[in-house]
Amino acid sequence: MTQATLAETDWEGTVERLGGADFLEQEGRVTGAFSRPREIKSAVDMLQLVLAYCLGASGLRLTAAWAEGRGLASLSNVALLYRLRNSSRWLEQIVSRLLSQAEPAPLSHPAATERAGHPDGGRLIRLIDATVVCKAGRNAKANGGVWRIHAGFDLPFAGQPERFSAFELTDEKEAERIERLAVIAGEIRVADAVHCKADGLAQVIAAGADVVIRASWQSARWLDENGACLDLVLALVRAQNGIGGGVIDRPVQLARKGSAPLALRLVAVKMPKDKATQSVLKARRQAKSNGRQIQPGTLIAAEWVILVTSLSAADYPADRILELYRLRWRIEIAFKRLKSVIGLASPPGECPLTAKAWVLCHLIAVLLTEARLSAFGDSPRRTHAPAPTIGAPSAC
Repeated sequence: MTQATLAETDWEGTVERLGGADFLEQEGRVTGAFSRPREIKSAVDMLQLVLAYCLGASGLRLTAAWAEGRGLASLSNVALLYRLRNSSRWLEQIVSRLLSQAEPAPLSHPAATERAGHPDGGRLIRLIDATVVCKAGRNAKANGGVWRIHAGFDLPFAGQPERFSAFELTDEKEAERIERLAVIAGEIRVADAVHCKADGLAQVIAAGADVVIRASWQSARWLDENGACLDLVLALVRAQNGIGGGVIDRPVQLARKGSAPLALRLVAVKMPKDKATQSVLKARRQAKSNGRQIQPGTLIAAEWVILVTSLSAADYPADRILELYRLRWRIEIAFKRLKSVIGLASPPGECPLTAKAWVLCHLIAVLLTEARLSAFGDSPRRTHAPAPTIGAPSAC
């Protein structure tokens, strides 16, 4: 989606996919992005201009000149900047509408039954993660200023292709949280270790979802099924040297401050030797980079894939839990597509309103083009290969 496609016949199709000219005209006025025709004749023309600037490679002056050459509008670069800053609420509304246009079907949909043999068991799989783009300005970059895009990514379900299903835009002050995005009852929510917080997991489970979350030995206060303290590192060592064969599958609890512990299931699998060596080296490098001495427990845990889940062992044995977690690579590929194909990068300028509009325009672009770009293909680790087993967690 570029200035060229926005200026030609593609734009008419884009307008239709966004609800039509009459609807956009009304929406632009209701949200306050467009009040009356002066330099810009209509809300649709303003939307085209804002998208052309945010998705194109030109600056404000060249975009204003492009608009005048097309007969789209006659305005200065300052006037364009003002309208860009005033468009965030409208762009948010468009993103929300595009996300709601493909709501997941009920879990009783026939497609769910057809997937009964898959690791998801015929249930919606929602991957949760976040990506960042740096803020503009020397001070912001020096202080680690970023715009964080929290996203939910749904895998193919009930006739729908894999797609982004939720976005939330914050700055660096807002941390990633498993409960941030709304829950669809019956979904299985998959996320990495930064989301392993007992209170957040409890909220998601209470809303009717199940979870498969990576964990670290330090990410929670571990309790056994009876509520006694559990030394996770010692449990890993015993499983490695005992009859478990490098596999742990047992009930645990995560302690919560001011609330009852959260009952979950611990699934931990020892990595193959080559992967374990790489993981330990990565842990050592990270500790050195942070200027701290690595703890013995970190070295032991680095050789394991540690997961917690609310799914039952009867329906989802350990190898199936690992398969579910391996699916998390799909959202990482989707983020790469958002940045490489759609072109999301650091917003120009230091104004938060401008940056927000910039990011929202790129989200609109990816939502409009998902149908054409959704064919990521199968993971190279899974193509024409047998189903992973307990002894092969290397894809995690």
